[in-house]
Amino acid sequence: MKRILSIATLVAAFAAAPSAFAAEGGGCHFHGNKPANEATVLGCARQRKDALVASGKIDKSWQAVKHDKAEMAEGAKGKEWKVSFMDSAAKDKTKETLYMFFTPPGNFIAANFTGK
Repeated sequence: MKRILSIATLVAAFAAAPSAFAAEGGGCHFHGNKPANEATVLGCARQRKDALVASGKIDKSWQAVKHDKAEMAEGAKGKEWKVSFMDSAAKDKTKETLYMFFTPPGNFIAANFTGK
């Protein structure tokens, strides 16, 4: 009887646990090779930009900056998403445009001000 109760408790615990699989709406970590759509990549870019602001890696003025453009570009390892944010009010003109790079499925690669 104890064994049956233990097994039933274990099965119930696994059934009630949330799924550990990432999905398009479940965050910005994707598996597989299916290319993400532009809206998904833009959402992930906004989240990553907000995280960079929160961590102090980029100035707080970037918080309000909207994306300028998103495109599939040829990267060092093949096609990748390139999202740019342009802050025309930036004091340092070499840091006027923030570039973010994502894999075709939407995983973050890097961010910089050079675009390379």
